[in-house]
Amino acid sequence: MSGVQTIKVEASEDGSRVDRWFKRRFPHVSAIMVQKLCRKGQIRVDGGRVKGDSRVLEGQEIRIPPLPEPGERPPANRLSDADIEYVKSLVIYEDNELIAFNKPAGLAVQGGSKTTRHLDGLLDAFGEGLDRPRLVHRLDKDTSGILIVGKGPKATARLAKAFQSHKTRKTYWAIAIGVPKPKKGEIKGFMRKAASVGVDSERETMVAAGHGDDGAVHALTRYVVIGEAGQKASWVALRPVTGRTHQLRVHLAAMGTAILGDKKYTCHRPAPEDLGRRLCLHARRLEIPRPGGKPLVLKADLPPALKKIYDTLGFSIKEIDETDIEEDLA
Repeated sequence: MSGVQTIKVEASEDGSRVDRWFKRRFPHVSAIMVQKLCRKGQIRVDGGRVKGDSRVLEGQEIRIPPLPEPGERPPANRLSDADIEYVKSLVIYEDNELIAFNKPAGLAVQGGSKTTRHLDGLLDAFGEGLDRPRLVHRLDKDTSGILIVGKGPKATARLAKAFQSHKTRKTYWAIAIGVPKPKKGEIKGFMRKAASVGVDSERETMVAAGHGDDGAVHALTRYVVIGEAGQKASWVALRPVTGRTHQLRVHLAAMGTAILGDKKYTCHRPAPEDLGRRLCLHARRLEIPRPGGKPLVLKADLPPALKKIYDTLGFSIKEIDETDIEEDLA
């Protein structure tokens, strides 16, 4: 058993939650124990009591009560060379604050009861402890495109706040079955979580709801049709003004023009030319505000399998003006 310690919060730890700060400093101490020590007042920040989700600031002093020694712990699961090479091949941008990936469809962002290989686990390839990148937002498993992670607690907290306060601007590309009418506009309404049904493995399903219904949240999406393949399919750019679970998929399905390949949120129209084997939704562009400077704009190329579907339907990326699209979505 160790003695009482006092540790000062470093600049790279500014904004961290107390429980996560402990996890990085004392990985052998369980989250349950940290919560218990907080409740008993044995963990203190600048002499005051704190909760596990309290935030710490650079220069604050954290009182560490006597803790059990690490003892013999099984070695950490190390990534294979193939996994390290794979996740690093997904990087499309990196600076001192973040790493941006072009996430492929099929790769989950986080683990679950039946998901053992995921991007969060692969982040071990970029460092350990304070140097390990952290997730700041999510993409559905079957959605491809831009996903960023923060470098260090302070950067992660700033980026997460930008997403939570809707200061980031996200543009998705989708292939819809049919053509939304009108070809430019807004989709809005209330939705709520419901029990998952059907063949899709995702646990959460969103359904339409009324204002005031239990669990109802408002959702707003702007959209514009970029191209059409007759009346059988269309290329749609979407901007989620709010960030609800499966929002874009729910909204296009509600218009009767579901996303091609979506097995959960469907419409009455048949998929054109048997192309609906994968979810045709791609996070194309992400604009992130930067303090004292211009926003950082990131773009992710279409993955080859999705690009092939675009080509089959006659949609040419080279022929569009993305500046005009962004103006339409503003």
